[in-house]
Amino acid sequence: MSLLSLVLAAASASAPATPAADPATLAAIEATCFDYVDGQLEGDPARVARALHPDLAKRAVLGDTPDERLGLRRMSKEELVSLTRQGVLKTPKEAWNRTCRVLDVTAETAAVRLETPWFVDHFHMGRFDGRWIIVNALWHSKPR
Repeated sequence: MSLLSLVLAAASASAPATPAADPATLAAIEATCFDYVDGQLEGDPARVARALHPDLAKRAVLGDTPDERLGLRRMSKEELVSLTRQGVLKTPKEAWNRTCRVLDVTAETAAVRLETPWFVDHFHMGRFDGRWIIVNALWHSKPR
């Protein structure tokens, strides 16, 4: 076997596999992700709100700014729900193009990647009383 074949075999063996969670758990996590994004695209603040923890930490990396080193754009649950109510991301359904990918799952936590043509979100979700909700979101706007 060539060196390249050995390297490729090792890389594929260490690649992350689909999370070892039952299908119902994965579906519930994905449903929360879609409540978050589809609620924004529909302009449905109640749908977005039910996907979010009351103490949501939603942030985007700004980097160094004149006012802050390692700056972050911060947004609360209330701000996101208000923007949704205003219809900031409202988009006709035929233009929707979004994916939710569950990256990792434990008994009470999950890591999820959401991608749309406009942004990428990385979520930390928690399971509270059997319900998955977004606790943390780190997002990045895509160039237009």
